[in-house]
Amino acid sequence: MGLFDLFTEEFIEVIDWVEKDKETVLWKFPDKDANIKYGANLTVRESQMAMFLDEGQMADIFEPGRFELTTNNLPLLTTLRSWKMGFKSPFKCDVYFLSTRTFTNLKWGTPNPIILRDPEFKQVRVKAFGVYFIKISNPEKFFKEYAGTKQSLKIGEIEATLRDVVSPKFAEAVSEAGVSVLDMVSKYTELGDVVAPILQKDLDPFGIELVKFQVSSISLPKEVEEFYDKMTNMNMVDNMNKFQQFQQANAIEKAAENEGSGAGEGVGMGMGFGMAQMFMNQQQNQNNPQQQPVKETKEEIMKTLKELGALMKDGILTKKEFDEKKKDLLSRL
Repeated sequence: MGLFDLFTEEFIEVIDWVEKDKETVLWKFPDKDANIKYGANLTVRESQMAMFLDEGQMADIFEPGRFELTTNNLPLLTTLRSWKMGFKSPFKCDVYFLSTRTFTNLKWGTPNPIILRDPEFKQVRVKAFGVYFIKISNPEKFFKEYAGTKQSLKIGEIEATLRDVVSPKFAEAVSEAGVSVLDMVSKYTELGDVVAPILQKDLDPFGIELVKFQVSSISLPKEVEEFYDKMTNMNMVDNMNKFQQFQQANAIEKAAENEGSGAGEGVGMGMGFGMAQMFMNQQQNQNNPQQQPVKETKEEIMKTLKELGALMKDGILTKKEFDEKKKDLLSRL
């Protein structure tokens, strides 16, 4: 470089980064092929770090503060440039700023249901959603292993990348926890605490720290929810007669929903007569406390046994519950 070129070339005297949004993780200082003036001022604000690269190789990293760029505070760059005796001329160097603040409310979820072993339902498919917080804990590792030499990097790009990592880790954590899906709603915090260290192992190689992992919702397939509702309803009754009454009431309600169809009217009418007879029997029992309840026929008992067997097959009743009710019904024959 000639003397005239040296005087006419543009020099950079102030290096800093004023963040215009809260989405940027990494930002390259726009040097426009200019040289950094020896003694230039570098300002690194809170929740920032500045990285100097010499021909793509990591040199010096600056934490928050104001610095005068000289060979005294550029030890690694001085070594790389072989400035053994000091150097006071302008120099070329890539400067990157990195945000070290915590990025909050990043979304995760399971786009497809995950299959879990469950103590209640044996195997069940669930969907889960939530949020997590991250921060860059190791700028050098993050730059080398993840960000690379991009002009800028937004948190949305990291969030999109991590979606495919979080879902299988959630499934792994739930399996380790051994929590029934029926109890998951009351254990969101505990599940988050289980997932966090498992997921952190995958983030460590990239210099990313998982600050918080939160489960917000867990949903079950429709058929599982229906089974759960039936289990809840059965737990609310204390004998099979009341359960049969409940089933008949449900049938009437469904028939009423199809009141425009002949079949619905027939079912509704038939069930209506059945319910009317049942209520009459109940009224007679109330008026005559000493009167014995109407004895069930053998066909009715066998029909009830078949219905209970179907409920056990679907997982609504356990074998123990089925055996107890079966013993009670057979005793009536």
